Amino acid sequence: MDISILQFFAGLIFLSLIFLNLTKKNYLAAMVFGIQSFAVMMIFLSSYLETRNLYVLLLVLLTLVIKVILAPMFFIRLIEKHQLSFSVSTYLNMPLTLIVIAMLTFLAHSQRLLPLTNIIPLHQGILAIALSGIFISLFMIINRKEAISQIISILSLENSIVVFAIFAGLEQFPGLQIGIIFDIFVWIIISTIFVTMIYEQFGSNIVTTMNKLKD
Repeated sequence: MDISILQFFAGLIFLSLIFLNLTKKNYLAAMVFGIQSFAVMMIFLSSYLETRNLYVLLLVLLTLVIKVILAPMFFIRLIEKHQLSFSVSTYLNMPLTLIVIAMLTFLAHSQRLLPLTNIIPLHQGILAIALSGIFISLFMIINRKEAISQIISILSLENSIVVFAIFAGLEQFPGLQIGIIFDIFVWIIISTIFVTMIYEQFGSNIVTTMNKLKD
């Protein structure tokens, strides 16, 4: 697949992370995560078309079924079950959130991290974008107050790590990737139980309500 097309999918993942940081609607967050995972699947598909490795084809199929289809469906079911159409605000307001995202993106493209993003010179730009995605996902985990948003943030972090690994030349270790996708499936099950228990106990999906557990 042409490098410009791969850059497009990497850019789509990056833009989806910015959107996830700003959206207040859980429905949109679930659907955007599905789009983000579809972009990851297309990057895996490009790797398969180049290598014809059957393990990579298996990753394509697993990503499609678990991350593109099942994960958003699980989130939407949770949202409908607990009436969680809207997420709560972030700890930082939107202007400060955008400033932090810009700073993290600048850091990922800085000379200080050039040895990391220049592992494969041909993919330097994409690796910098993927590294930006890792930083932004970590920030999103910290900045979001609502449980579903935090879970989506963790799964988005995994997507960013996978993209970085692919363009750093690590996709030849399918066992690692299959293990990660299995972890995602387990995460979906655990998150379903976790969000349900929080809602039933506190009548809210806002993690700050758990402060009531303090003595």
